[in-house]
Amino acid sequence: MAQAFDVVVIGAGPGGYIAAIRAAQLGLRTACIEGWRNAKGELALGGTCLNVGCIPSKALLASSEEYEKANGHLEAHGITVSGVKIDVAKMQARKEAIVAKMTKGVEFLFKKNRIAWLQGFGRFVAREGDGYSIEVAGVGAPETVQARHVIVATGSKARQLPGVPVDNDNICDNEGALAFPSVPKRLGVIGAGVIGLELGSVWRRLGAEVTILEALPTFLGACDEAIAKEAWKQFTKGQGLDIRLGVKIGKAASRKNGVAIEYADDKGAAQKLECDKLVVSVGRVPNTEGLGAEAVGLKVDGRGFVEADEHCRTNLPNVYAIGDVVRGPMLAHKAEDEGVMVAELIAGQKPHIDYACIPWIIYTNPEIAWVGKTEQQAKAEGIAVKTGQFPFSINGRALGLDEPVGFAKVVADAASDRVLGVHIIHARASDIIQEGVTTMEFAGASEDIARIVHAHPTLSEVVKEAALNVDKRSLNM
Repeated sequence: MAQAFDVVVIGAGPGGYIAAIRAAQLGLRTACIEGWRNAKGELALGGTCLNVGCIPSKALLASSEEYEKANGHLEAHGITVSGVKIDVAKMQARKEAIVAKMTKGVEFLFKKNRIAWLQGFGRFVAREGDGYSIEVAGVGAPETVQARHVIVATGSKARQLPGVPVDNDNICDNEGALAFPSVPKRLGVIGAGVIGLELGSVWRRLGAEVTILEALPTFLGACDEAIAKEAWKQFTKGQGLDIRLGVKIGKAASRKNGVAIEYADDKGAAQKLECDKLVVSVGRVPNTEGLGAEAVGLKVDGRGFVEADEHCRTNLPNVYAIGDVVRGPMLAHKAEDEGVMVAELIAGQKPHIDYACIPWIIYTNPEIAWVGKTEQQAKAEGIAVKTGQFPFSINGRALGLDEPVGFAKVVADAASDRVLGVHIIHARASDIIQEGVTTMEFAGASEDIARIVHAHPTLSEVVKEAALNVDKRSLNM
């Protein structure tokens, strides 16, 4: 007789495993289907994020930052270091150890919460009354389980570019770019988005000459214009990234000694780039192939996204979809919160997510983080705004850390003073942005940030000063 569960989650990435844990906490008999194998061929939980995405990339970013500091940035502190070398194999081993610790941690949480890990890949087979039959296959002997509620959390995969065949040797997606055995002398990157900039930054710090080809005519179009302008200055003039905008990729050919990329520049002239390795980072697409959606009538749009409302309900009763397979930003923390929301909805609670308060982060150096509307978005929507900015260059803590680059910007409604967006570019922006997120979740005003006591000396004082500057009463500028 087939196993029966209150909740079956398909996929154990950040959205899926968090959904499973919360469902189990609420007393629901829960199973999670996952058949991911790591580079060693071992089954692992955590999905793309923990295995070949967020976690390993941040580990390499940290290692490359430490190398760059030791290779010249410590002199300002009176620390002289010579003969600095990079052991890429050891760096990669450290990254893999962190990944293993995190994925094993999820496995422990499954055991702790009595979640059944069904090893394999799940697909809908049939609708059975108020529930569904789900086949689990691809690892051991296929089996079919019964689920009263189903949460689709199958994540996303790297988008492929016509004429640029990824082999994860010379031409790589994010997975291959995280596993280089040595530093390429010349690195090409297609795509100046989050992944392209982060991975380009890692290998640039370690000594690679990095050229980034971007199809869009503008740089970081999703960011506030002031932030994008500062980022362009820091990445190109300050760090030497060669970023070429408005290009049209033709084809790429992998050769014995590297890769040749043919493209047209922003004026339409034919160009050629030769490099040792090429990273293709042109976005991601939902991973819904093989889900068996047609077997039960689950609606999937032409781009592969499962159709879902603001509470992640699909067109089918008791079937939900979360994370990268539904509308909205492809962000791990968005998927996690959706997982919690859905589990609580199944348990009869009434949670919700304010999608306007989801933070975005680019883990370059300086980091870029924002939440809410840009000044340009607000004005385009006909909202009268007032803004305030404050630089880290005159903040005592930033100077002490030798991290003076960047600024914070607060965008507020001109009539109500309600904060509409907070934008930060700084080495620690990923941590500082949370003040903006919290303020917006509570519908706070710039005056609220300005009146809250901020410890001194801290980096968070820059956000307070930016909020004060909304009404042009900054105290330290």
